[in-house]
Amino acid sequence: MPLNPQALGTALHEDLTLHSTLCRREAGAFQKALHNGDDVVVACTQEARLFNALADQTEGAKAVPVRFVNIREMGGWSKDAAKASPKIAALLALAHLPEPEPVATVTYKSAGRLLIIGTMDAAERAADLVADVLDVTIFSTGAGQDGGTQERRYPVISGRVQNLTGWLGAFAFSWTRTNPIDLDLCTRCNACIAACPEGAIGFDYQIDSGLCKSHRACVKVCGVAGAIDFTREPDSQSDTFDLVLDLRVQPAFTQHALPQGYFQWDGQDHRKLLQLRTLVGEFEKPRFFAYKQKLCAHSRNEKTGCSACIDVCSASAISSERSRQQIKVNPSLCVGCGACTTVCPSGALTYAYPRAGEQGVKFKTLLATYARAGGKQAALLLHSQEAGARLLGDLGRSARLDPAIQGVPARVLPVGQWHTASTGVELWLSAVAYGASQVWILMTGEEAPQYRDAVRAQMDVAQAILTGLGYQGEHFRILHARDARDLADLDAQLQAAPAQGVAHAAGFAVQADKRATLELALDHLVAQADSRPEVIALPAAGSPLGTLALDKESCTLCLSCVNACPASALQDNPNAPQLKFIEKNCVQCGLCVTTCPEKSLSLVPQLRLTEQRKDAVVLNEMKPYACIRCGKPFGTVKAIEAMLGKLAGHTMFQGAAAERLKMCGDCRVIDLYTDTTEVKITDL
Repeated sequence: MPLNPQALGTALHEDLTLHSTLCRREAGAFQKALHNGDDVVVACTQEARLFNALADQTEGAKAVPVRFVNIREMGGWSKDAAKASPKIAALLALAHLPEPEPVATVTYKSAGRLLIIGTMDAAERAADLVADVLDVTIFSTGAGQDGGTQERRYPVISGRVQNLTGWLGAFAFSWTRTNPIDLDLCTRCNACIAACPEGAIGFDYQIDSGLCKSHRACVKVCGVAGAIDFTREPDSQSDTFDLVLDLRVQPAFTQHALPQGYFQWDGQDHRKLLQLRTLVGEFEKPRFFAYKQKLCAHSRNEKTGCSACIDVCSASAISSERSRQQIKVNPSLCVGCGACTTVCPSGALTYAYPRAGEQGVKFKTLLATYARAGGKQAALLLHSQEAGARLLGDLGRSARLDPAIQGVPARVLPVGQWHTASTGVELWLSAVAYGASQVWILMTGEEAPQYRDAVRAQMDVAQAILTGLGYQGEHFRILHARDARDLADLDAQLQAAPAQGVAHAAGFAVQADKRATLELALDHLVAQADSRPEVIALPAAGSPLGTLALDKESCTLCLSCVNACPASALQDNPNAPQLKFIEKNCVQCGLCVTTCPEKSLSLVPQLRLTEQRKDAVVLNEMKPYACIRCGKPFGTVKAIEAMLGKLAGHTMFQGAAAERLKMCGDCRVIDLYTDTTEVKITDL
């Protein structure tokens, strides 16, 4: 891998010294940099442990963070490594960026109380492997092949499972005791097993009601212990646990992302038991999301609009609180995938670690440095920090050994993320505005199926916008890969699908407000576009942009849609019966469609490129209805006539009562109190 320190230093605006054996005989240069208090970046991840040890052992070293970046597998070990200098400069610039600002944390406290659910034989074998560090309780689902041991080593409960909820340190388990044998009183003398003529009692010391013929011989032989009582009524029990090990085929939780502290084990992969043993103490994780209820388009007036975040969450961490016009996110269940923030059309849910602005700085720094160093047609490759980074490392290493594998191409800029579903259309379009020709997301099979669908839907929207603006080629794609061989032809795929970028990179900063960022990106892309049609049609699934179609024949201008709109896209006119609409504000949540009593509204996903998109356009207007008593307008002719038609046959709205429907609110009250024929409560 040819490295030119002068060229790299020019791109990074600093003087660089090339080291070839920094982890060996040139380690003194590393320690000297620590002494000087320099911002130290080591362009090698292989010896990170050694460098950290050297930093700890260096006397007088100033407390500066040591950052590591992999320029070898990510760029140097590639068939076009000779062209990789711009990418290496970009990766080094990225490593210089400060760590994300601290965010609020979520705390778990575990005292090591473990519940094992399964057959007695398997549960006791698992318990033996962790009981030296964990406090084990077994919930027996049967004897299994071998049954329980004669020695009572662990508390055992049994019955019918009712519910299991919670997370690390806070699992709530409830069950119903249904068996005649009380396991707390049972001494495991086995007399009942020997006495039962049907063999209905096994070594889980529970009675199989399907085999029992009510001889009650077991009751007689258990007279001293008194553990068997067929007259005992089923009773509900509950307890709390810090950890759960589930040995059943059907797990207690069916979501893709299981709660922290819950493990399903088939008896084979002992790494889960090793992980269980470490989960005693206090643990923290970032609070990955921020929620602004005011922006949420989930519900209004007991009507449901957008439920995209609830539908996509693989951890079942988001639930509806429709009565409070909001959603509820359980931070203890949240695993930080960020898919909810990706599909949220309004920006009510935002990703907090890293924040949107920090992610934008990362993209902008990477692409600007790459372009400044002479790079062309940059392709961002977003990957997970663990499985994705490992796969790309394998790809770079394989390129050294296998002539058929190209490695990571020179124009591909890998960017690690906590989760590949955490970015969406506004950040991807911002990346294109910053100079990327393509944005690819590497998925390795660890993602929930709904995440792939959601990202695909968002990509379809982003691609439709760029295609409509005349940008040629495929700009967004999901790469599915399980190992390095799946990416062997990555370079060929890139070359086969060139994509047109912007002529001049944007200078705006990604905002905390998702909609504001989207508008900034759109403004720049439109300004640079070759084509500017009046309207670009967008896919219906996942579009955060669009307009409304209104059936004027059925609309009565009741304006219930205005009260339901969370984004102020729909507005009324206090001086006239009008319904106005600002397309730029519409988030396509559908609350107005759900609320409309006449079903007169429907969503139309699109992007309008004319100034009309930002203006308040009159969707419908009607002639006002004048009060028959004072002449003041108080509704529309159509609405009042519709009401009169519906109530014409009602016995309570005949004669004077029917006439009052044609009056404004003030005149109705006056007429009611001045009508001598009306029966008043005081008369009674």
